[in-house]
Amino acid sequence: MVGQNKKYVIVLILLIFSCFSNAQEYLKIRAKQGDGISIVLNRYNLAAHSCNIDTFLSLNRLKRTDHLQLAKAYKMPIYIYDYNDISIRTTLKNNDYDLAVYIQEFNEDLYKAGLREFDYRVDKVLWVPVHALYCTVESEIKKINIIKAKADDGDPNLTTHTEDIDQETTKALSWSLFPIFGKEHENTPIYTKRLEGQVYYLISGHGGPDPGAIGKKDGHILCEDEYAYDVTLRFARDLLQHSATVYLITRDDDGIRDKKYLESDKDETVWYNQSIPLNQARRLKQRTSKINELYEKHKKEGTTIQRVVEIHIDSRYVDQKVDIFFYYYPGSKIGKAMATTMLRTVKSEYEEHQVNRGYKGVVKSRDLHTLRECKPPVVYLELGNITNEFDQKRLLIVNNRQAIANWLTQGVLVENGQ
Repeated sequence: MVGQNKKYVIVLILLIFSCFSNAQEYLKIRAKQGDGISIVLNRYNLAAHSCNIDTFLSLNRLKRTDHLQLAKAYKMPIYIYDYNDISIRTTLKNNDYDLAVYIQEFNEDLYKAGLREFDYRVDKVLWVPVHALYCTVESEIKKINIIKAKADDGDPNLTTHTEDIDQETTKALSWSLFPIFGKEHENTPIYTKRLEGQVYYLISGHGGPDPGAIGKKDGHILCEDEYAYDVTLRFARDLLQHSATVYLITRDDDGIRDKKYLESDKDETVWYNQSIPLNQARRLKQRTSKINELYEKHKKEGTTIQRVVEIHIDSRYVDQKVDIFFYYYPGSKIGKAMATTMLRTVKSEYEEHQVNRGYKGVVKSRDLHTLRECKPPVVYLELGNITNEFDQKRLLIVNNRQAIANWLTQGVLVENGQ
C-alpha cells in the first residue's frame, strides 16, 4: 500500500506541473529592510493561504524560522503569464469566470498598492497567485471524485478515511472536502502526514447563548465567540493539512469568513449537534464530557497523542493591551510543554516581523474546568483584549487571524519534533 501511495503522489506532482505548463516563471522580488516571510506574503495579499507559505519556503529552500536577507532576490508564489490582450480566461486557457475576476482584482489591487509598475493590460504581464490555481480553483477541485465520508460514529464534515477514497483519481490523495469551512475554503489540500495518527480537540470559547467578551469598533459589535471561532476554524484547517484528526467541539455553520466584521448569532452547537445550555457549569461539563468520550474511543484504537486546545479572547480595561498568553493545568508536564512551545513560536514570529515591538505573552498554570476535567493534556489561550483598539487589529484583519492559526500550527509541529 505504501508503494502504491508513492506512485499516486508522483503522478499527482506530474499532474500539478502539467496544470501550470504555460506559466513562464515565478515573480521575483528583493527583500527590504525589516522584511520577514509573513511580512512579504502579507504585502502581496498571499499570507491567508497556507499553500502560498509552503510554496514560498519550497521555492527558496527556506525553513519557517529562517530570516530573509536584505536585497536578496526571492521567488514569490506568483506565476507570470504573458497576457494575450484578449482575456484572462483565454490567457490561462481556463473558462472559470469567477477565477478570472479574482485574478483581475488581485492584479489591480497590487497595482493600486504600488507593487506593480504597470497595469497588466498595459505591460501585458499577468500575475497569477499559486493559491488561485492550486489551492482553491474550482475547475481543478471538480475533477476530484467526492470522498465518501463515514457517518457511523463520526462527523461527515471533519472525518476522512483513506480506505473510502476512489483510487481512480490520484488527486483525492491530496485533497479533502470539509464543508464546515464554508464554500471558499472547504476544498482543503493535504500537504504532509506529519500529524497523522494524532487527535486534536479544538474548543472555541463561549457560543450559543453566551457571546463571551464584547468590544466595539466603528459602530460594530465585536463578539468573542465569533472571532475565536474563526481563528479556531483556520487552526483546524491547518492541522488537517498535516493529516491530523480534528474535532471542532464548538461548531457553527458560518464557515471561515474572510471579512473584517463578523456578525454575531446564537446558533452554535457542541459536537455533534447538541444545543448549548444557558447554564455555564452545564456548558463546560457538556464539552469536557464529549472530549473524554472521544478520548477513550481513540485510546482503545491505539492513539497515543491526543491534545485539547481552547481558544478565547480576553476583555480588560480599554487601554490595556494584551499579548497572546497561555494556561495549562498545574502538574501537567505535557500541557506546560505544549503551551511553552506555542508561546516561543509566537514570540519568534513577533521578533522577526516586528523587531522593536516586544512580546509580553506568558505561560501560567491555572485550575480551570477544561484544564482540570479533560483527560487529554490541554492548552488554553487568550488571543488579546477585544476592547483594546490595538489588540482589535489582531482580530479584525483577516491575514492576522490566519497568521495566528499558522503560528499555533507551527507550535504543534515543533512540539512534536517536526
